Amino acid sequence: MPRTPSPSTPTTGFAYSRASFQQLVEDALRLAKRLGASDASAEVSEGVGLSVSVRKGDLENVERNRDKSIGVSVYVGQRRGNASTSDFSPAALEQTVRAAHDIARFTADDPAAGLADEQDLALGDAALMDLDLFHPWAIDAAGAAEIAMRCEHAALSVDKRITNSEGAGVSAQQAHFFAGNSRGFRGGYASSRHSMSVAPIASLPGRHGDDMQRDAWYCSMRAAADLAEPEAVGRYAAERALSRLKARKIKTREAPVLFESTVAAGLLGAYVQATSGGALYRKSSFLLDCLGQPVMAAHLDIAEDPHLRRGKGSSPFDDEGVVSRARRVVEAGVAQGYFLSSYSARKLGMRTTGNAGGSHNLFLTSRLTQPEDDLVAMLRKLDRGLFVTELMGQGVNHVTGDYSRGAAGFWVERGRIVHPVHEITIAGNVKDMLRGIVAVGSDAYTMGGKTLGSVLVGSMKIAGS
Repeated sequence: MPRTPSPSTPTTGFAYSRASFQQLVEDALRLAKRLGASDASAEVSEGVGLSVSVRKGDLENVERNRDKSIGVSVYVGQRRGNASTSDFSPAALEQTVRAAHDIARFTADDPAAGLADEQDLALGDAALMDLDLFHPWAIDAAGAAEIAMRCEHAALSVDKRITNSEGAGVSAQQAHFFAGNSRGFRGGYASSRHSMSVAPIASLPGRHGDDMQRDAWYCSMRAAADLAEPEAVGRYAAERALSRLKARKIKTREAPVLFESTVAAGLLGAYVQATSGGALYRKSSFLLDCLGQPVMAAHLDIAEDPHLRRGKGSSPFDDEGVVSRARRVVEAGVAQGYFLSSYSARKLGMRTTGNAGGSHNLFLTSRLTQPEDDLVAMLRKLDRGLFVTELMGQGVNHVTGDYSRGAAGFWVERGRIVHPVHEITIAGNVKDMLRGIVAVGSDAYTMGGKTLGSVLVGSMKIAGS
């Protein structure tokens, strides 16, 4: 009979200990075996956090979240069933395992279904790697509100043309989990992610109405000590908003486009989507059968490093318990590997790459980049064209690669910004855009688990007036 996990009394804010999570996993696996499952896996998780928002110096919202869940997958041969619950009682756990088993019994056979192969699993020490991902932030609502107000006040104080604000926020989040399966995998860890953001509004009154522009900035880190100073975040957000005043359209044309590092990560995301197992075996990708083929400009490389300390995409293993490894995804523009789970790998007749749940820390670099290739240098490389700082809408067809998104930014002449630009659309095809990347800046920035500098694409269609 499964035992009720005893809540811990930790200083981390968690209600349950790692030991109680491990007991739940063992109980779930034992119940599944007793029911006749050929294989099973279970994962238990808990998350806690605090989010505070302010606007114009007043406290707006204080939100506390606490959630927990156990998910169970049961295999009967090559039939799989899954069920989950937020109730950790013995009766609820047994009911959940039975539900997963019943689903598996009445599901059709799937030749690709099953746990990850034992040879691929993170067993023993491989599952215990400490990547320094857990840094709880002992902050209360008053402290978070004070930081958010400092951030917003700094933004509003930059210039009298900063006349309003959509608010500022501070969030402190932490979670932990433990997972295991019937093939011997056991592993779990705690992680944290803290952030700060602000969105000021600049306006310029005139005869034809107010010219109002909004921009924002944020900072997100594993450890609160690594966050930027609130005043720095506020000032930079205000400067970005001010720089967009007097924006105008430009005439429709074709021209080079420089993507700011913060938005260039979207190109890398489109590549990951196109080379992920699900898209490939469903044949819904514009990069089918691209392994060993040129997919980018020859000076470009993409590296994946799951073991970066404090990395936002770091993990010793993937969602299936498969050990993660550093690798070259693209080398000299040629695709070296896909992003595969065990299931998608079997569908493709390949081996998992340890990417169940997505990519890990990715780095797009160019062999042409020099240390001095900062944003100013990249604007000089652009010479005459569009510098994009904001993109709107999804606008990427992952089957064909067609790309069309609303954009805002700046028009550049002779390597210098001439005026801000808004209400335009940029269009092309992602396959052509990746092969048409002329340069990558040294101004590297990390968005989520993707790190790259500003990216210069040789030519795109720009729809304006």
